[in-house]
Order: sequence, then C-alpha cells, then structure tokens
Amino acid sequence: MSFTVNPLSPVLGAEITGLDIAQPMGENLAKDIRQSWLDAGGLLVIRDQTLTTEQHIQFSRHFGPLFGAPGETPLQETVSRYLHPDHPEIYRVSNRVENGKPKGRAGAGTYWHSDVSFKQRPASASIMHAIEIPDIGGDTLFCNMTAAYEALSGAMKEMLAPLRAHHDFAQTAATQFAKPVVIEEDLKGDNRAIHPVVRTHGDTGRKSLYVNPGMTTGLDNFDDEESAVLLGFLFDHATQPEFTFRHHYRQGDVVMWDNRSLMHYAINDYGDQPRYMERTTSIGEKPA
Repeated sequence: MSFTVNPLSPVLGAEITGLDIAQPMGENLAKDIRQSWLDAGGLLVIRDQTLTTEQHIQFSRHFGPLFGAPGETPLQETVSRYLHPDHPEIYRVSNRVENGKPKGRAGAGTYWHSDVSFKQRPASASIMHAIEIPDIGGDTLFCNMTAAYEALSGAMKEMLAPLRAHHDFAQTAATQFAKPVVIEEDLKGDNRAIHPVVRTHGDTGRKSLYVNPGMTTGLDNFDDEESAVLLGFLFDHATQPEFTFRHHYRQGDVVMWDNRSLMHYAINDYGDQPRYMERTTSIGEKPA
C-alpha cells in the first residue's frame, strides 16, 4: 500500500494522504509510517480517516504498548472519568454532555506540555482521531523541542547537559483540575519523576529539551529562584514562532505527535461548538 507525504511547515510536521489505516496493516507498512513520523520531526497528520474505536486502538498498537490497555500502566485516577467506558486505552476529549455526564474532558490540554511527563516511563506517541470538530477554532499548537535545543549556544548546551528536572502531576492539578476532581492517589509517587533536562531520542538519537510548563516543577538541586529563571528562559525560547506549528483540524484527521521531542497546547477558543476527539497514548522509554 502506497501513500503520499507532504511537509506541513519548515520546522515541523507532515501530512499523509492516500492511506486507509482502518484496514489491517502489516509491519512493513507500519514501519514506513513510523519513519515518516520521525522524519517529520514527530508530527504526522493522516488525512480523511473513518475509524471505529477498535480500529484506532489496533493502529496505535503498532507504535508501542498503550496506557490503559489490559496489563499495562493506567493513566492517573483523575482522568478515569474521561476514558472510554469499554476501551480504557481511549482518552476522550470533548465538550459534549450525554445523559447529564461529560462524554470527555472539555478544555483539555490548554497549556504547553508533554503528555504524562510525570511518569517514570512517559508517553511516546499520542494518536488523536478528530471525530467531530467545531466550524471554527479548536486548533493545537506544537513546538519542536529538538530544533529549540539545537538553536541554543554551545555554552548553554554544556550547562544543561548534566541537569535534571522534577515533573509532578500536582503542578498540573493545581492549574488544570478543579480540586474536587483531583484524587489523593494521583498526588503520590507514581505521578512524580525526575528526568534529564536534555534527553536523547530513543529512535533518532537526536537531543531535545525535555521540560514543560505544565508538569515541570523545578530543577534538581537548584533553589526556587534559580530554577524559575532558567526554566522560564527555556520555556520562552522553545515556544518562539520559529519552532512552532499550528494544526487546524479537518474531520477525520488522525494526528500523531511524539511527546519525547514536542510540546503541545490545545487552544480552547471554540465556545460551545461541539467537539469530540479520541486519543490513545503509547508508553515510551525512560528518558535518558
């Protein structure tokens, strides 16, 4: 099965057309898609897909074990209300309400972050299926943390090389979740980790920054003021327009992003226009 790949921007992203990922897929085709994803800096948009939830999960399994799958690591308890009732691998992002209950999490991801960076083995691929989109708005910003790292001076790279940073779900909970929703179990050790500030990608070998405003609480062995200054500089540097791409969804888009080398920010600007997305998240390697 052949497909066409076109770049979406100079710094990040490519789109695939002419491919139906609802069909059973051999390992050679999955390998070609994975390579296209890596070549595009970790952001791939597969256009015009009509998938069942089961087909979405089956496709996602080609890119690693999934959070929430039987026998695998669950996501934290706080998001359990937003998981698909029959398929815990699926995290639902939506402002729709059915029978008085939210069908998914409304306003999810409205901050710069890398998915579940507070886990000892954080996310690699996140794969989002755009099932229902607003007429206008609801875009997602992505920034290329590899390009941001490579643009730093040699002296800054040398200083950052040995540093490690704390990532904690409590940081996210404080700003993104109402207190009654946060569960005490979520604030314990399973949702805290210390990772390198500069990580080496497990597939490409390229280095990238691995800190994010949503989940990184501070630099290890730095006092709070020192940490805030340096992290603030890195956050501002990484989110410059030169390193970012804004994705405007079309219905049927399947968007894959690599949390090992990207941050993303969901723009909540569509009011009460209905929006429904389903997302799987692959468990990645321990950052090094």
